[in-house]
Amino acid sequence: MPAITVEAASLTNEQKAELGKVLTEEAARIMKMPKETIMIFLKENPLENVIFGGVQVSELHKKK
Repeated sequence: MPAITVEAASLTNEQKAELGKVLTEEAARIMKMPKETIMIFLKENPLENVIFGGVQVSELHKKK
């Protein structure tokens, strides 16, 4: 069974559902496999746990 892992900041339930649906459909199409065999793992990372250019993303968002 293929497994796809996505790491992202916080996602809404609607975003998770849409991402899961689209990734599953496209992976199944590309790999020519049944959708039921595709597993999606969503890993959410708090913005303070993501560092971009040496700065926490939570700090970058405060500057906007």
